[in-house]
Amino acid sequence: MSYDNYQALIFDMDGTVFDTEPAHVVAWNKALANHGVNFEDYLFEALNGAPTGVIAKALIDHFDMSVDPQQLAKEKTAIVDGFLLSHTTMLPIVDVIRQYHNKKPMALGTGSNRYLTMKLLAHFDLLDCFSAVVTADDVVNHKPAPDTFLKCAELLQVEPTKCVVFEDSDFGMTSAKAAGMAIVDVRPLYKKA
Repeated sequence: MSYDNYQALIFDMDGTVFDTEPAHVVAWNKALANHGVNFEDYLFEALNGAPTGVIAKALIDHFDMSVDPQQLAKEKTAIVDGFLLSHTTMLPIVDVIRQYHNKKPMALGTGSNRYLTMKLLAHFDLLDCFSAVVTADDVVNHKPAPDTFLKCAELLQVEPTKCVVFEDSDFGMTSAKAAGMAIVDVRPLYKKA
């Protein structure tokens, strides 16, 4: 498929560029187990695309835990950091990134923190593909607010309406729509036969 009609391409990371879900699910399981709670995978699906701090708060509320959300988020991040690279694979949309590398400005807009984002991009040799990287650390209002993708467009110096966003989450789709951008839902591309 051609994306030549757009001036810039913006990619979500988790679930779009990389399959990081297995690593994150294991990390949440371990972090919650440390507090005597059994993680329920369906909760992760419902919060797909949200930053770690938002997920931590939602899990604490759901399980009625007496833990500080920032502390739980730090615990989970420390756990996932230990095995993220070995439990992560690239997804097929990487072909689009490579196809348009050095041809169109591209940005990555993710709900992950900057440290893990840069670690993944460097490990998979994709860092130089993106002119801009916007993480959860770079915006106040996270997806489903449009701020992440609007910041990407601003850094690329491209009007939001001239951008297309590649996403795999409902939060991300809402964010891209609110930013006035075209959207490619990658989920149908990744469905197994």
